[in-house]
Amino acid sequence: MFSGQPLFTGTETCSGGAAQHKVEYGIFKVDPEAKTVKLSLRGAEILKELDEKEKNSLHRLEGCTWHPEYGSWMVEATPRGPFSGYAADLVRVERNMRLRRKRILSVLRPGEVAPTMTCFPLMGVGDFVASSAVPPSASDSSERPSSRWHVRGPVANSAYIPDVVINPHPRFGALTKNIRARRGNNVDIRIPLFRDENTPEFHGGEAALPPPPGAAPPAACPINPTQGLEKAHGPHVHMDAMAFGMGCCCLQVTFQARDVDESRYMYDQLAVLSPVMLALTAATPILKGRLVDTDVRWDTIATSVDDRTPAERGLLDADPAAKEAARDPSMVGDGVARLYKSRYDSISSYLHYCKRREENPMHVLETYNDIPCEVDKGAESFLVENGVDRALAFHVAHLFARDPLVIFDGAVEEVDDTTATEHFENIQSTNWQTVRWKPPPPRENEDSPRIGWRTEFRSMEMQTTDAENAAFTVFVVLVTRVILAFDLNLYIPLSKFWWRMHMAPPDNAKAAAANHSGAGEENGHGKGDDSGTGAPMSHPCEESHGGDGGTSSAVDQEHKACDVHAQGHEEMTIEEIMLGKGDYYPGLVPLVYAYLGHIGCDAATMDTVDQYMILICKRASGELKTSASWIRDFVHEHPAYKQDSVVSEEIAHDLVMELRAIGEGEKHAPSLLGGLHISPIRPKQAYDVPLSSTKVSGSCLAFLVKKYTMRDRWTERDRQLNATLTEKTTQTPPSTPESMPRGDSTTSSSSAASQVGPLISLSGSGDPTAGAAAAGVKGGGGGGGGKLDSPGLRATRETSMSYY
Repeated sequence: MFSGQPLFTGTETCSGGAAQHKVEYGIFKVDPEAKTVKLSLRGAEILKELDEKEKNSLHRLEGCTWHPEYGSWMVEATPRGPFSGYAADLVRVERNMRLRRKRILSVLRPGEVAPTMTCFPLMGVGDFVASSAVPPSASDSSERPSSRWHVRGPVANSAYIPDVVINPHPRFGALTKNIRARRGNNVDIRIPLFRDENTPEFHGGEAALPPPPGAAPPAACPINPTQGLEKAHGPHVHMDAMAFGMGCCCLQVTFQARDVDESRYMYDQLAVLSPVMLALTAATPILKGRLVDTDVRWDTIATSVDDRTPAERGLLDADPAAKEAARDPSMVGDGVARLYKSRYDSISSYLHYCKRREENPMHVLETYNDIPCEVDKGAESFLVENGVDRALAFHVAHLFARDPLVIFDGAVEEVDDTTATEHFENIQSTNWQTVRWKPPPPRENEDSPRIGWRTEFRSMEMQTTDAENAAFTVFVVLVTRVILAFDLNLYIPLSKFWWRMHMAPPDNAKAAAANHSGAGEENGHGKGDDSGTGAPMSHPCEESHGGDGGTSSAVDQEHKACDVHAQGHEEMTIEEIMLGKGDYYPGLVPLVYAYLGHIGCDAATMDTVDQYMILICKRASGELKTSASWIRDFVHEHPAYKQDSVVSEEIAHDLVMELRAIGEGEKHAPSLLGGLHISPIRPKQAYDVPLSSTKVSGSCLAFLVKKYTMRDRWTERDRQLNATLTEKTTQTPPSTPESMPRGDSTTSSSSAASQVGPLISLSGSGDPTAGAAAAGVKGGGGGGGGKLDSPGLRATRETSMSYY
């Protein structure tokens, strides 16, 4: 496979720094009178309409691309093309996000809303699907297909959700059905229930308890989180279908690297940051109509696609006979080889690699690969024999330790693996990790755009506003530049952050507590930790993966470290990781500012980035709430909440409408956003208005002429406006431009506008002639006051973000 292809060993370079991001929307149907909110299954219909409208906007620089998502109520959106690697592009992120929100709002029906939130709060509760929202697959029939509109359908077989919520594209239904079939039963998601004073499962009487001390598993002996969830003791929220996880919305960012080596190094470094950014963007305190004792979606989504057999999950280890009887030759590993994690989880091995004695070595730190990592030994051997280094071969072989979940007819033997990567992408796209390494796709022809080596960051949750989503997107982009330009080394043992993905207590990001960090290290050097939370580690520079049974752990190997790898790590709070600790670790945010100063970032971009950094710093310190904390507090403070951990239809309705209002700029949420104010989103401005030459009908023309030829009103308003401007001019002593302070001109204009405003504002009848009158006023009556000055504008220059 891939024989003769430069897929894993290519040396071709591209311009680094280009980035792409995606956001996901859920479409809901609200009834303000009944106080209900339900899923609107019009995702495919909305997607088609958006695609058609987008074709008429190709002349604009800013554009959108729309994609289907797992749920029939979901739509995914990306910019039309990736942003280039220039500082000035950072301000485009929020602008394009706002454009996407405008456009999706512009095609909604009355009563539909599309707030950006991670999880629909009533998924799987009662009648949570809008009856009027018939998807395309059912629109040709006068009646709903009963098997799709009722629970226990043939695809998901769920006790809580009907199959109709799954996107009608055959891929999504096949994924759902095949995960269940391979596993042998429905997925079993169990998330601990939040304990409030009247929560019936706890019999009331006690307040919610904090997690017990010492909850962390041993670093060198990681637990299986999804297996642990299946055996969870105590009250929990139970879910049984893929839709509960894949129906969550998230924020993802993809970066193009200069070459394959840079993409692999970025993969490792971003993996370390994944639990930090997950905690900062936490937005999932409600699942299936209940408050839960976690703030993030991770365990839910990891378990929702867990296709491992009982033997692969270790449930048959104590019964060798049963394990032997469970063998299935049609499955990889006969369906009994131990798999320690779901196929949706954090990474299992670091990817970067270079040989000993190489100048400025940045080796994969094999000692840090201290968790089990299963591989397909045949795939690993093949790749090594064909010149792929062991670290990369191990990564790819780990992907092939899983079975494919869906294959289309005519895409098996018919696919030529020497010219196409379809089979690889099939496996790659169904291994959902916190970071995804993405080789260049084959070019269709010489005129096709060249797509380089990419790294996708996947852990962040959706935020309420475009400003928040842009802030976290821009921050991650800048951190990648900091890592590369300043040669940072964030390596820590995988076990130190792996279990953090599965421990997010309900609290602010600051108290999402400690994450082990090696972020103070540059060029492989750093501070060793003697506090007991971490220890200096030795890091062999040569290949160490191996062993029997297809599972390797570098802690089993003995190597001598080269001098540059005598480095350590220590436990830090998220606030310390972001803002620094002591005099030896400056923090990621100060390093971002240092980088922007180094490249000479323009002032306009710096102003925008500064707002984003303030937001992130306040989230990290706990001064501002995370989305999850804000939502949890909203529920607690709602008049209908009974301190029983139940999110009723009324509460869910009010929550969705409040998040919609904040996201569209109608309301401000200072405890969530601080001083960051959101300008109102106006869907009517989503698309350009063409200067049409289509003939106007006689009746329409007559109406327009009558409406816009009110001579008397025009004359009176023109007289009043000129009189007011003349009076203002005679009262204000003239000043020369040289002697007038810049602020005076602005103040004078504002004062004049405040006096003229009532005369030219629209009346209650909606008469548009006021605006036309204002536009038609001649400047003579106002002397020099008619000139619109913009002293605050500064010329900007595009500064490359690349350090090469």
